[in-house]
Amino acid sequence: MTTIEFASETPRITTRPAVATRVLNALANAYVAWKNRRAFYRLGEMSDAELADIGLTRSDLHVAVAVPFGRDPTVKLRAIASERADTIENLARQVA
Repeated sequence: MTTIEFASETPRITTRPAVATRVLNALANAYVAWKNRRAFYRLGEMSDAELADIGLTRSDLHVAVAVPFGRDPTVKLRAIASERADTIENLARQVA
């Protein structure tokens, strides 16, 4: 085998694990998003009082369900809930 042949084969060898890793990561992320979306739909079965206990409202669920299908709606819910908590905390500091 000459150096030229070896040099032309090296990129294929090194890119295969990277491609496989990307494919596995994409599949794992899709599975987690699917699983979280199923849990998200169970939140819709909760009463408004139960949602308020965890810092959410029914309208938050409507906002979060609008994310594209492949994405995780629980990430959006987490952002909404933490933004609301920060806002309430800042208002409490201003009053005190």
